[in-house]
Amino acid sequence: MQIGIDSFAAIDADPRTGPPLRPEERLRNLIEEIELADQVGLDAFGVGEHHRPEFLDSAPTMILAAAAARTRRIRLTSAVTVLSAADPVRVFQEFATLDLLSGGRAEIVAGRGSFTEAYPLFGLDLADYDSLFAEKLDLLLRLREGPRVRWSGQHRPALDGSVGVYPRPLQDPLPVWLGVGGSPESFVRAGALGLPLMVAIIGGEPRRFRPLVDLYREAGRRAGHAPEKLKVGLHMIGFLGATAEQAADDFFPGYAHTFAKIGRERGWPPPTRAQFDALRGPTGALLIGDAALVAEKLLRVAAALGGPARVNFQMAVAALPHAAMRRSIEILGGEVAPAVRRALGVTAS
Repeated sequence: MQIGIDSFAAIDADPRTGPPLRPEERLRNLIEEIELADQVGLDAFGVGEHHRPEFLDSAPTMILAAAAARTRRIRLTSAVTVLSAADPVRVFQEFATLDLLSGGRAEIVAGRGSFTEAYPLFGLDLADYDSLFAEKLDLLLRLREGPRVRWSGQHRPALDGSVGVYPRPLQDPLPVWLGVGGSPESFVRAGALGLPLMVAIIGGEPRRFRPLVDLYREAGRRAGHAPEKLKVGLHMIGFLGATAEQAADDFFPGYAHTFAKIGRERGWPPPTRAQFDALRGPTGALLIGDAALVAEKLLRVAAALGGPARVNFQMAVAALPHAAMRRSIEILGGEVAPAVRRALGVTAS
């Protein structure tokens, strides 16, 4: 099981911890965090895509390209690429370029995103939410097959194969995961296409996703895909500290600030500390604590969901002090990942 980190390049901080960082400082810290994750032996680092003032990740391939020059082995991935609002040709070209710059370490996690700002921003109708994604995913997958593609659809001008799509990536095919939330149709789609699956679990109990994971694997089996091709990844909120109490105390203010802000937009009540602590408990979705607690819980989640191929920790739902982020990454790579690998009888990838 690979262990990595996802980031949304959050700049919005809890007001009680001081003013937000300057954007250039936050991005410089993020590159240092990716470099540190590589140094401590983590397997992957993902950068999201948002078009909101509290995040700096509207151009994730730019961030990942900067990180490619500072890292050697860690895989560099989106988390997620909002494919519905993008041109698949440009997405493919950007990630193919990233793949060349990184020596074959780029991956795309394609999804629809959990926010909707990208649709009006790029002149798209939210009523086309489903058809946009299905059509653009089809084109993206076709582009992996070769430079000259004949393709037509509803939402983008047709390609007649007269012009090639370049550059070509070092990896063949360029890895594409499907990022999903809780829609059964999305799990079935990923299985039918034989694509690896990245499941966002940000609340509730992870074990409740097992029927959906089983649905994905059954859809893949019915479509004739080999079991080893049907990989499952998890995107989960997580943070490490020297003690479980320190990790929770460091993380909760920013967590509460961000989810209260989103809740005001979506009609949710603000999170309470009691709810947060319950989610940190044995069956909850938050991987927050000291190294021993998080390693034990991670193994329990892995068993409940049938052995995921990768778990990425979302450590920055709000901006946190750079020193605390560095400490969390060091504990994850230096203590949690080795403990999990020993328990599973595997070595670092």
